[in-house]
Amino acid sequence: MGTKTQPQLAKENERRIRANDKEFNAQFKYHNNYIKTSKYSLFTFLPFNLLEQFQRLANFYFLCLLVLQLIPAISSLTPVTTAIPLIGVLTLTAVKDAYDDIQRHLSDSQVNNRKSKTLRNGKLVEAKWSEVQVGDVIRLDNNQFVAADTLLLSTSEPNGLCFIETAELDGETNLKAKQCLTETIELGDRHDSLWNFNGEIICERPNNLLNKFDGTLIWRGQRFALDNEKILLRGCVLRNTQWCYGVVVFAGVDTKLMQNSGKTQFKSTGVDRLLNFIIIGIVLFLVSICALFAIGCAVWEGFIGQHFQLYLPWENIIPKEYIPTGATVIGLLVFFSYAIVLNTVVPISLYVSVEVIRFVQSFLINWDEEMYYATTNTYAKARTTTLNEELGQIQYIFSDKTGTLTQNIMTFNKCSINGRSYGDVIDLRTGELIEITEALQSVDFSANPHHEREFRWYDRTLLDAVRSDEEHSHVFFRLLALCHTVMAETVDGKLEYQAQSPDEAALVSAARNFGFVFRTRTPNSITIEVMGQMEEYELLNILDFNNVRKRMSVILRRGDSVVLYCKGADNVIYDRLHGGQEDLKARTQDHLNKFAGEGLRTLALAERRLTEQYYNDWRSRQQEAALSMDSREQKLNEIYEEIESDMQLVGVTAIEDKLQDGVPKSIANLQNAGIKIWVLTGDKQETAINIGYSCQLLTDELADVFIVDGNSVEEVEKQLRQFKESIKIYNRFRPGGMDPFDRMNSDSNMDPMSVTMTQTSAFMQETNLPPTPPPPPAISVVTFRWDDKIKDNKGGPDSAECNDLFGDEKRSEDGGTASIVIDENTGFALVVNGHSLVHCLSPELENKFLDIASQCKAVICCRVTPLQKALVVELIKRAKNAVTLAIGDGANDVSMIKAAHIGVGISGQEGLQAVLSSDYSIAQFRYLERLLLVHGRWSYYRMCKFLRYFFYKNFAFTLCHCWYSLFCGFSAQTVFDPMFISVYNLFYTSLPVLALGVFEQDVSDKNSLEFPRLYTPGLKSELFNIREFIYSVLHGAFTSLVLFLIPYGVYKDGVSANGFIVSDHMTLGAVVATILIVDNTAQISLYTSYWTVVNHVTIWGSLIWYFVLDYFYNYVIGGPYVGSLTQAMKDLTFWVTMLITVMALVAPVLAYKFYLLDVYPSLSDKIRQKSLKKIHSRASSDVRRTASSRRGRRSVRSGYAFAHQEGFGRLITSGKIMHKLPQDFAFPLGLGTKKTQALHNNLNSADGPASKTNNVSGQHMANNNTNLRQNQNQNHSSMADITADGRMMGGENGRGSGGTDDMSPRAPCQDLDTINL
Repeated sequence: MGTKTQPQLAKENERRIRANDKEFNAQFKYHNNYIKTSKYSLFTFLPFNLLEQFQRLANFYFLCLLVLQLIPAISSLTPVTTAIPLIGVLTLTAVKDAYDDIQRHLSDSQVNNRKSKTLRNGKLVEAKWSEVQVGDVIRLDNNQFVAADTLLLSTSEPNGLCFIETAELDGETNLKAKQCLTETIELGDRHDSLWNFNGEIICERPNNLLNKFDGTLIWRGQRFALDNEKILLRGCVLRNTQWCYGVVVFAGVDTKLMQNSGKTQFKSTGVDRLLNFIIIGIVLFLVSICALFAIGCAVWEGFIGQHFQLYLPWENIIPKEYIPTGATVIGLLVFFSYAIVLNTVVPISLYVSVEVIRFVQSFLINWDEEMYYATTNTYAKARTTTLNEELGQIQYIFSDKTGTLTQNIMTFNKCSINGRSYGDVIDLRTGELIEITEALQSVDFSANPHHEREFRWYDRTLLDAVRSDEEHSHVFFRLLALCHTVMAETVDGKLEYQAQSPDEAALVSAARNFGFVFRTRTPNSITIEVMGQMEEYELLNILDFNNVRKRMSVILRRGDSVVLYCKGADNVIYDRLHGGQEDLKARTQDHLNKFAGEGLRTLALAERRLTEQYYNDWRSRQQEAALSMDSREQKLNEIYEEIESDMQLVGVTAIEDKLQDGVPKSIANLQNAGIKIWVLTGDKQETAINIGYSCQLLTDELADVFIVDGNSVEEVEKQLRQFKESIKIYNRFRPGGMDPFDRMNSDSNMDPMSVTMTQTSAFMQETNLPPTPPPPPAISVVTFRWDDKIKDNKGGPDSAECNDLFGDEKRSEDGGTASIVIDENTGFALVVNGHSLVHCLSPELENKFLDIASQCKAVICCRVTPLQKALVVELIKRAKNAVTLAIGDGANDVSMIKAAHIGVGISGQEGLQAVLSSDYSIAQFRYLERLLLVHGRWSYYRMCKFLRYFFYKNFAFTLCHCWYSLFCGFSAQTVFDPMFISVYNLFYTSLPVLALGVFEQDVSDKNSLEFPRLYTPGLKSELFNIREFIYSVLHGAFTSLVLFLIPYGVYKDGVSANGFIVSDHMTLGAVVATILIVDNTAQISLYTSYWTVVNHVTIWGSLIWYFVLDYFYNYVIGGPYVGSLTQAMKDLTFWVTMLITVMALVAPVLAYKFYLLDVYPSLSDKIRQKSLKKIHSRASSDVRRTASSRRGRRSVRSGYAFAHQEGFGRLITSGKIMHKLPQDFAFPLGLGTKKTQALHNNLNSADGPASKTNNVSGQHMANNNTNLRQNQNQNHSSMADITADGRMMGGENGRGSGGTDDMSPRAPCQDLDTINL
């Protein structure tokens, strides 16, 4: 029993894996590494696809009709009329589904057939990914994808380190370090040792948590703890590591990548869902009509029909003995007969036409040259043909950041050195700034043998300053070349850098190109090449970066002098500068504001020169803090604070996280269209906010930016409550209240820092005090009100209404006019951290979060997992009932793309997973603007027009039978020829309405982009809804009534000029049918706004085709109505009747259209009128989107953003990240010198904590005063100016104590836990 319950127990609570033991692992029946996203196989396709299609209500409805038509007693129409269209629809859909599934099969095959080196029977063999199983030991080579979730065993790097890129998982391209267990490093790449490795792994069950792994390795009788740092996840790429080995823990669908991918959901459009609802309503209407007519027939047969059985005999199945029974049976049969006759009100051709229109619209998207990206030779592609019109109804866009909004490229753009700004190019003749474009010639760095060809810099003055040995510029670039954690390596004779963050890579690259080349590092030294001369520095300490400190520092020694270099957030650095730099700080702050206003990521740089004695004393206290068992982190931070003070400001760097071309313009246009944009990214908060400003999602005109960063439910709830109060106060002092179209302009007297950012941490400090609302903002308000009472769709369904557009002015109370100014940028924005988002999505805070988020202009969620992205999308879909679109470029975006109504994948640099899971693919984010505002709006506009006209023409056609039933005893006799009924939707009216659905447009693509408000009707589903449907039905009913009654009145008891009777049934049917076709032609001509050759051919061609086909059918084939239409057309009565009827039908429509055009013109009407009049004057600012002015705007916010993580400093100083062995280092490591031992012994000989603290405090104060005096005499110092005898800095404080002045300490003591002493 024990052996039987073990797998069950493991399955429920834990996962047990034994390396290289296939039999042991097989008992648990773990999933293999085979991936399957396809739906069908060759044998299951036909039954499964038909079952899926008949689950659609319409298909099942027509199947039931087909069955009824096969019964002769009740059918007056041939079954062919329903069978052929039904088979056509099923076939067309099946072909499309088969094509889509074949693509999924190909994708699966491509992934499953990737090669992986797997250890089998002691030998390394090449196996397919699909053949890899749990427990296998696999080998990964550099730049290779990880095949499955793997426990790292050994690597080619010292200390078992390896580096991975996780772009497919979280969108980040920063390298992350992983390290295997020390005990398994010895396995190396020896295949015999790896094959004999039989460790048993006990770990958690498969889950979607990317940053968490709990497990235990049992090997050689010992247990070793396993965490996320020892796991390589599927989808990662091995970088800068020659090889590594690992044992597979999770495979296939159990991997964290697949657990986060989400399930593929069936997607349908809002129009589809509305159609299904309408179809149900129509069916209920038909049942009611059929029941009414069945009762009418039974009554007529019971009272009248029974007396005419000689002329109208009853069927044999009708009981004739008892009249009421016979009449009831006839009524029952007539019920089904009318169900067949009237089914054309919802013909199956509707669904055929919808599929054809969507199919052609998809090709129009694929063929759009405006969405072609020449760089990668990529066109936009509609990967599905069923969602086009949904693109015109998007209310929320959820976007990834890295690779979607940005290019993932950091460039050194501008800088400020000693209060002087560099990076702008000035025209020497005019003194004006020259716009930097690719056409502008960049500075030539070819004199530097280490320059990078792709590096671009346009301001010549900075290079001249460096080459002329200008002191401050040398200090600036020397700091950039030394203060970092970048690793250098030579590949094929070329120096290459591997940085933990792209920011650091950009800064070190800039220093390299300006002649300060970082060459190499060891755990305790850094070597740089300055203008061709090698300089080697002893690395004493790295004070590592973290999200709390927001800065990093290095302490270096060259000769006998010590210097601290620091870089970090500007506000953090400014708080730690010594006095006497007010002018320099003010000028640099101006530059910081300017850079931040341009959306650049800024870092402030500072230095501090240290005396040897002060540093030695500080280091002894730093070692003591590092060895402390209580509050170690707090004590270390206090020690770091002490030395990172009284610094001299060096300058500021400004890096551009290069946005994709056109992103700010696209976002502004989409927001002006009424679409809310949320950014969901795995990046850190500062980076996400900075990109938000760069792409104009956030602007300096926002009233407030709320940051939710609470760690508990209580903290998050308190923050949300505070934000809600802020919004209430803001709206209280704003006319119009919560009107969504109100806009405000902030007064310049408002304190800018209080408006720019809400510091939520301040809310959490005074937990005992009740939240007090902030003072009312001092703002003046200019509002623009969109009056719903006036708007209320008076302009018809064609476009959004706007009665105050095109320069209209609003009358003031004194009778004058005031121009209306709308500032689209005011309002609020919300920034949510990942750990806080968990609480925001909880049931107790969900509504509060949504309440605030829905009132914000933009929302940014940072540090979110792929699953959290999907949960946010699902929340908005469920709670807001809004149409959503998700756009991303990596595997981490797949779950979000699948969850949204529309998924858009960008063909980026993170693979094709997002594209393969998407509904539409584009090459650049800017094409989303055209995809929505042009193709999406056109598709929605066309589909809605098509549906309105389709229902109109079919009700006009079908309801003629209802009026005729009043004159034929409710016998289900048809007015028209049965053949006419069969081909009415197929041949006579299909092509014109298809042309309308494919080519119709109210305004051009240029105007659609220029006037984003045209998109508004789709947001509100104004063009096709229940009201518009009822309007079409009533219009069709009125048309059918006129169509039938006027000819009936003319031809009833009518006689021709020759004395022939023309009041026969066939003549009436032919005349009504002909007038119906003519009316359809006239109506669709009025419906069409955009005429093409195709429209002309289909509309006028269909009219001609009707007469040709009628003649061919009746005279060639020999139809029963032969001669009826020919004889009628010979008489003047026919032509007069047709003219009167068509005029009676068209005149009201024309009058209503002219009335709307004259009294309530829509926005598209006004645009067309302007175009027709050839007036090209620019419209007022309340309609057109104004060009961005952010590039020239100064900002008071911080532009700090540093995509860096804590930990690389410790890896560097411990030597674990190095290729060189400790004995090869230029400077001693560990307890290598007597001086270091003496320093270490000083810790034990100290008098006591109190006396030591007092002594240190006094020394620290003296040192601060000394530095202050030095910095008042000169603004900057440079390591190059430090003399070997140390006279510049040593001896001034008189702090030396005997033989410790020239001591060479070992690596930093905060790393004692990682250094093998």
